[in-house]
Amino acid sequence: MTEAAPAPARLFDLKGRVACVTGASSGLGRRAARALAAAGAKVVGVARRAEALEAWREESAGQTAALVADVADRGGLADLARRACAPFGPPDILVHAAGINTRQTADDVTPEGWDATLDLNLATPFFLSQALLPGMKAEGWGRIVTFASLQSWRAFPGGVAYGASKGGIAQLTRAMAEAWSRHGVNVNAIGPGFFRTELTAPVFADPERAARNAAQTCVGRNGEPADIDGPVLFLCSDASAFVTGQVLMVDGGFTAK
Repeated sequence: MTEAAPAPARLFDLKGRVACVTGASSGLGRRAARALAAAGAKVVGVARRAEALEAWREESAGQTAALVADVADRGGLADLARRACAPFGPPDILVHAAGINTRQTADDVTPEGWDATLDLNLATPFFLSQALLPGMKAEGWGRIVTFASLQSWRAFPGGVAYGASKGGIAQLTRAMAEAWSRHGVNVNAIGPGFFRTELTAPVFADPERAARNAAQTCVGRNGEPADIDGPVLFLCSDASAFVTGQVLMVDGGFTAK
C-alpha cells in the first residue's frame, strides 16, 4: 500500500514546536523569528538589545518571548540554554543568526577582532547547539539552522576573520549533521547573498557597489527580507526531513555565476 502524502501545508506547519533564534533583534535573525512565529512556533528571541527585542515581539504573530543575553559570552551559554527553555519548554528548533563582521583587512586583523569574530560566528553556534541538544534528542526531533555566507566559498576584501568563521560554519554544519542526525536532529545552513541589514550597511552605503552586487546575481537584484522566509520554514519543518548537512545558498544565484 502506498503511504498517503501529507498535505503540503502540514509539512511547513510549526504548531507545537518551540524555536530559539539568536540575533532576533535585527536583520535576518529578526525576519527568521517572525516567520517561525507566523508558522505557529512558539519563539524565544535572543539578543543583547531589550528594546529591539520588544519591537520584534510587537510586530510578530503568535507566542513569543524575549531573552536578553550576550551569546558571545561562551561562559554564559549553559545558563542561556536553561533560560531559553523557561518560557515554553526545551526548544526543538534553533536558529543561529547572531553574527559580527569586523571588516579588518588582512594586514590589520587584530587578535581581539579575530577572537571576537570566531567566538560569536563559529564557537557560539556549536556550544549553544550542544547545550540544547539533549532536549531535541529526548524528543527524537530537532532542527538546527546556522548562517553561512557568500564568504563561506569566496574571499572578499576585509573578510579574513569573517570568511574564516563562515568557512568554518559550512564544515561545522556538516559535522554536527554527521553527529546528531541519527537522533532526528537535522542540521543545515542558509547562505544569504546581499541583503540590506545592519551587518551589510557599509555595502549598501555605496550605491554603485550595491548595483554591482545585484548585477552579479542570476535574478538581477539583491535580497529582500521576505526572501528568507521560505528557506527558513523549509529547514525548520518536516519538509526537510531528509535534508541534513547542507548549505542552502539564498543569494539569487550569486554563487552560480
